[in-house]
Amino acid sequence: MADTATGNRHDRQWQAIDDCRLLKGMGIIMKVLIVGGGGREHAIATSVAKSPKVDKIYCAPGNAGIGQIAECVPIGAMEFEKIVAFAKENAIDLTIVGMDDPLVGGLVDALEAEGLRAFGPRKNAAILEGSKAFSKDLMKKYNIPTAAYETFDNAQEALNYLETADFPIVLKADGLALGKGVLICNTLEEAKEGVKSIMLDKQFGTAGNRMVIEEFMTGREVSVLSYVDGKTIKTMTSAQDHKRAKDGDQGLNTGGMGTFSPSPFYTAEVDEFCKKYIYQATVDAMAAEGREFKGIIFFGLMLTPKGPRVLEYNARFGDPEAQVVLPRMKNDIIEVMEACIDGTLDQVDLQFEDNAAVCVVLASDGYPVKYEKGLEIRGLENFEGKEGYYCFHAGTKLVDGKFVTNGGRVLGITAKGATLKEARANAYAATEWVDFDNKYMRHDIGKAIDEA
Repeated sequence: MADTATGNRHDRQWQAIDDCRLLKGMGIIMKVLIVGGGGREHAIATSVAKSPKVDKIYCAPGNAGIGQIAECVPIGAMEFEKIVAFAKENAIDLTIVGMDDPLVGGLVDALEAEGLRAFGPRKNAAILEGSKAFSKDLMKKYNIPTAAYETFDNAQEALNYLETADFPIVLKADGLALGKGVLICNTLEEAKEGVKSIMLDKQFGTAGNRMVIEEFMTGREVSVLSYVDGKTIKTMTSAQDHKRAKDGDQGLNTGGMGTFSPSPFYTAEVDEFCKKYIYQATVDAMAAEGREFKGIIFFGLMLTPKGPRVLEYNARFGDPEAQVVLPRMKNDIIEVMEACIDGTLDQVDLQFEDNAAVCVVLASDGYPVKYEKGLEIRGLENFEGKEGYYCFHAGTKLVDGKFVTNGGRVLGITAKGATLKEARANAYAATEWVDFDNKYMRHDIGKAIDEA
């Protein structure tokens, strides 16, 4: 009897293995690697974890929150050789590159060279974010609406130009500067100081070797993320970020202190204009330049009195935009990403919930300049089993079994609601569920919705 039972058990095991192989062959059971370690990557991992296609998630390097749903591996986002080797050794079916630096540096190219599937633009397409000068020249060449501008790689020439410029004016470091390499200058003196800090003092490193000086635009800012497969573009629901560190949009620029989605200022008319003159035009322009774009294009828009204008492009999910957009997406994120890679995005019906979401970032007091790390985070268990509430980890790690702070932006508290006002009230209520000693946040995230 025992033999028969054992035999049956063995048969069942082999059957399970065969089923697994079959599912694997059909692309149903997948191993996914996410590259990055911030709140955006936690939001991506949370969406990936919902996919029935995914059996195992890894994250490099990840953080303590991501570690609850994925296996974090101690590999930095710029360690391309190690990432490629890990993906090969562990038979990774899909690598999702969340961050800008590895995209601009060519991580997708390195993975594809080894026959591995990756989601994100190749190096020659990620330049859309990697160089402000490139993206401005592209917009000029293909008549995509943006602010008037000039590009300089000589500080003296930039200073000479300012003598005849109208103020306020915008100075932008050409390369990647973690979303912080933009200065708005109200006077000639401020602008001269700005040129000095960007181009001579190298406040933003090599990003400031070249600089764009741009006309100052007024209006509402709106972020629109989109999936792109090289030819087709599908836009996601709109959002709005809050860049400044302090209430009332005061203080220094940060990586983002909070977001809301959708934006009430992104009307059907605005959407129609952007579809006609901006979204598809950008995808087609990149294709025409021999830089096929597959992945995420983030459109930073300014709704000016003269109509929508492109402020900037990013080549990945925004952070913290992902934290309000992804929780509202109805589709299986893996299916959408695979369609982008395979060029079949036209077959995807991209859908979002008819509700709203607000994210409030809990930061370390002193961010973005100087702040303490290693402080215990209390109350995370309060989010367990709470439908429509999310606690996305940005700068956290586990020390002796305790969650501690490990960055400027620590947590992103996201909540949904039937309306924007309800979502905002829910998000701020949820910020009280969790605590750490130098906890800091803005209290006016989404205030603009009162004016809509």
